[in-house]
Amino acid sequence: MYVNNPWKSYRQIATQTASPGQLVLMLFEGALRALERARAAFDCEDPAESITAVHNNIQRAQDIIRELNNSLNMEQGGECAATLRRLYDYFERRLWESNLKKDPSGLQEVARHLTVLRDAWAAMLTGQASVDIAAPQTLEVPTPA
Repeated sequence: MYVNNPWKSYRQIATQTASPGQLVLMLFEGALRALERARAAFDCEDPAESITAVHNNIQRAQDIIRELNNSLNMEQGGECAATLRRLYDYFERRLWESNLKKDPSGLQEVARHLTVLRDAWAAMLTGQASVDIAAPQTLEVPTPA
């Protein structure tokens, strides 16, 4: 007999009934959770467990960022969509480097930027006129050499 996991059922219903804007917010939150789990895995005592957890969680975050990137409407999004595309590509490269070198600095950088994007997206969804972010910042996307 198969017993349903209530949390899995809840998440499935939440994603099926969420608006497109809420789905994007859920993706940001999922990527941030994966990055936090990857960062925490660096502190794991068992090296094999640490490497596996870091790798799997970075891969999960990259999958989510790829989904955010693929969901951009480049025709209607204009310069905003183009900037987000470059930013998501940069995030993927930084996470790839962090995974390869097992260096948490890229995770922290991407998490910081994703938090700003998530907070701005959440404020937009709630209709707030002004976003109350700790330190307004311009996200510059480095161009590949």
